[in-house]
Amino acid sequence: MTMSARLLPGGPVAESILADVSDRVRVLRDKGVTPALATILVGDDDASAGYIRIKQRQAADLGFVSPHAHLPADSTQADLERVIAEFSTDPAVHGLLVQHPVPGHLDYDQALSVMDPDKDVDGMHPVNMGRLALGLPGPLPCTPAGIEAILAHYDIPVAGHEVVILGRGATLGRPLAMLLAQKRPTANAAVTVVHTGVKDWPRYTLRADILIAAAGVPGIIQPEHVRPGSTVIGGGVRYEGRRLLPDVDESCAEVAGAITPRVGGVGPTTVAMLFRNAVSAAERATS
Repeated sequence: MTMSARLLPGGPVAESILADVSDRVRVLRDKGVTPALATILVGDDDASAGYIRIKQRQAADLGFVSPHAHLPADSTQADLERVIAEFSTDPAVHGLLVQHPVPGHLDYDQALSVMDPDKDVDGMHPVNMGRLALGLPGPLPCTPAGIEAILAHYDIPVAGHEVVILGRGATLGRPLAMLLAQKRPTANAAVTVVHTGVKDWPRYTLRADILIAAAGVPGIIQPEHVRPGSTVIGGGVRYEGRRLLPDVDESCAEVAGAITPRVGGVGPTTVAMLFRNAVSAAERATS
């Protein structure tokens, strides 16, 4: 396959973000403050446990402490909410993460509402989604913020350009639309959100300066859906076991002007933004 598109890997973007986080952690520790990112895992899903280990290793590398609660798979809603409340009211804990998904009998959204929104490092608490909608300061959803960072890092023009997002999910499509429409040099775009329920959705993607796939449907974006020379960001993925299945087919690189790679695109920036939210929470709590 001949690849003509410029690749936009997330690794260098994440490294830049994490270098800034490390500097900010050092300032806090010099003041006698050790930033703490607490994690909660319910059950024994191998993938979820692996993600927690990755985040704990990254936390240690950056100078965070990372208290952890591992609840059994048969924990009740009250069990989960009690642990969230304990971390939320602990002044030594600055950020809090509940690993998703939780077992099917638990209500993740209800559990999230128990959390102190200022400690929500995922940026998904209803209060933080409201802050985003109103343009108020607060933790940003990590994947949308990571996508904006990729576009900014690689000098992809966004302001005044047409962004089309395929997917309207609460974790990516909808918050990303709000984020990129805000009046800021790295945003301020004309944003259109479409979804797979729109029969002629390719009509929209074909006019995009920047196309962002956020549907969670493997291979839904094919070369015939991409305007030649446009920027394509693969935000949506699905997993088959540990195998990553992206929304954007790799052959789109033959048409696009710039594109995120299948592996190592948006993922690294999502994790980096989680730690940016965490260090910001520590700074707010100790200022």
